[in-house]
Amino acid sequence: MTIQEMLTASGGQWLGRPELLERTPDSIVVDSRQAREGSLFIALHGERTDGHKYIPDVLQKGALAVLCEEPGAPGEPRLLVPDVMEAMRAMARANRQTMSIPFVGVTGSVGKTTAKEMIAAALSGRWRTYKTPGSMNGQIGLPVSLMGLDESYEAAVIEMGISHFGEMRRLTEVVRPDMAVFTNIGDAHLEFLRDRDGVLRAKSEILEGMGPEGLVVANGDDELLRRADFGRKTVRFGLSTACEVRAEEIDPGDGTELRCRIVTDTDSFPVCVPAYGQYMIYSVLAAAAVGLALGESPEEIARGMESYRTVGHRSRVIKTARFTVVDDCYNANPSSNRAAIDSLLTLPGRKVCILGDMREMGEESPRLHREIGEYAREKGIELILTEGEEAAFIARGAGEIAHHFPDRASLLAALPTWLKTGDAVLIKASHGPRFDDVVEAVEKL
Repeated sequence: MTIQEMLTASGGQWLGRPELLERTPDSIVVDSRQAREGSLFIALHGERTDGHKYIPDVLQKGALAVLCEEPGAPGEPRLLVPDVMEAMRAMARANRQTMSIPFVGVTGSVGKTTAKEMIAAALSGRWRTYKTPGSMNGQIGLPVSLMGLDESYEAAVIEMGISHFGEMRRLTEVVRPDMAVFTNIGDAHLEFLRDRDGVLRAKSEILEGMGPEGLVVANGDDELLRRADFGRKTVRFGLSTACEVRAEEIDPGDGTELRCRIVTDTDSFPVCVPAYGQYMIYSVLAAAAVGLALGESPEEIARGMESYRTVGHRSRVIKTARFTVVDDCYNANPSSNRAAIDSLLTLPGRKVCILGDMREMGEESPRLHREIGEYAREKGIELILTEGEEAAFIARGAGEIAHHFPDRASLLAALPTWLKTGDAVLIKASHGPRFDDVVEAVEKL
C-alpha cells in the first residue's frame, strides 16, 4: 500500500511532505529497533512501553512515515489517527478488499502454524502463495502482514490465532476468508475460554467473515469438529473412514520425512514430506484437502509438499553426535504434549522428555499437567526432567521416572548427569518459559 492508500483507508491526517504520499514503505514494523530507511513505523501502546516514545529515533533512522496518535514537529512524516490499532485494521481490510485471490484462514488449538506452512507449500505446487510470516497471527501481527500483501500473489494462507472471545471476530472482519481450516479443538487458552466448547465457539467466529458459499475444512478425527454443524459445505480430513480426505500407508521413517498415501473418493496418490512427527499427518491432510478443493492436481500437491520446511522451534529434529533432539519448545498444551510424546516413541534410543510449563491452562492447570506425566509414564517414556512451577505437577504424575528441578540453572547443571549417548530427547514447553537455552545446552553436550 502507498501512504496515500493508507491515509484513505484510515481516514487519518497526513502531516508530512505531499510528495511522500505516493511512496510505498519498504517494510512495516512495530518494533523501533527494526526500523530502517524507508520503513513505516506503527507506534502502538504496549503493556510495557509506548511506541510513541521511539518516534524520534525511528525518524532519525530515515523512516518513511509513522502511524501514530500524536502530532510532532511541523513537516514530520506522521500519519495521524485517533486509534492506531483500529487504523491498522482498516488499512489491512482495505488492502485485502483489492485482492480477488483465494484466502484460506487457518485456526485451531494446536498446529496452526504447521498447517499454514504445509497448506502454503502444497498450494505452491501451482500458485505463488502468500503466507503469514512466522506466527504473525494475532491482533497486531495479522493486520501488519496483510498490509504488505501485493498483487503478485495468486493465493493466500492466513494463520488466525486468538485467546479470548471476540478476537477472532475482529480478525475475520479483516481477512474475509474464502475457506476456513480447523486443525483441532484442544485445551489451549482455557484460562480465558473456560472449556473446549468455549474454544470451539471462539474459533468458530471465523465463519462470520465468510459468505454462505465459503468452504470449511475440518479435522474429522476431532470429537467436537466431527459433530459440529458449520452451516455450510464442510470437508473433513483424518484417519477415520468417515472423512472425505484420508491417509493410508503412513510411514514416519527415521524422523526426517513422513510418507503416506492420500485417499479420497476419486483420488489416491503418495506424498513425501520432509517433516518429523506422526501428528504431522493432520497438517498433510489439511493441505491436501485445501489443494484439492481449489482444483490442484495430485501431482502439484505432492510437488508442493516436498518444499515444506518447519518454522522456528516446532518439531525441529537435531541429530548431534550423541543424541537425537526434538526441539518443540515454541508452544505446549495437553494435546500437543501427548502428540509429541507419541512421536518421540517412533525414534530409536532411550526416550527422554525435558518438559516445562503449559501456560494459560486456568484453574485445571494442576490436573492437566499431572495427566501429562501419567500419560508419558504409561506410554513407556523412560526419563522425564521438569522445570517450572506448573511442570512440577508433570513430575508428580510421572512418579519415579521423573525428576523436578527448582530453577533453570539446576536443570542445566544436571543434564550431563542424566542424559546418555543414544538418547532421543524431546524438549517441550510453552513459549513463555523460553526453553531455547535448554535446547542449546543439550546440543552442546
